[in-house]
Amino acid sequence: MTVTPNDEELNEEVKEESPRKAFQRKLHKVEEQRDKAQADAEHWKNEYYRAYADTKNLRSQLERDHLAAMKYRAEGFIDELLPVLDSFYTVLKNEPTNPELKNYLIGFQYIYRNMVTALENEGVKEIAPKPGDKFSPDTMNAVETVETDGEENLVVDVMLRGYKLHDRLIRPANVTVSVKHKEEQKSDA
Repeated sequence: MTVTPNDEELNEEVKEESPRKAFQRKLHKVEEQRDKAQADAEHWKNEYYRAYADTKNLRSQLERDHLAAMKYRAEGFIDELLPVLDSFYTVLKNEPTNPELKNYLIGFQYIYRNMVTALENEGVKEIAPKPGDKFSPDTMNAVETVETDGEENLVVDVMLRGYKLHDRLIRPANVTVSVKHKEEQKSDA
């Protein structure tokens, strides 16, 4: 086969372009791999930050839960102690007439005050409304109502005292509450 000068020029151009095209293809492939590696690096960086934030949030939540558990750790014990405090309250509410019983009453008062002081040191507060106080549904439970001519929603009698541990209500106070006579309610309507 005879080669003409035009064929030689074409072969040289093909030979020259061939390494160039190969290089460009390799360069393009390397650039694609670089872009993919950068995208992967960005993805895993975001995953790391997300995992770090989740871990930090979990740690904060566990710390809050631990502090709350420590703050309210005595709640179950106090709940079991309430019947004993109720018994003391019932005994101390009545004034004995017998002089011997008065001496026992002094001892019971002493024990009761010591128990209440120990509970107060743990963050327990008594809810002890007095007759004439305004009824509060947040801290009191109206067990009974009594019709009166006077003001409505006043505490008439305290059956059981209530208790709070820090800011958490353990048991509301059980009280008797005053209501207006039914005839007055109809005339007001």
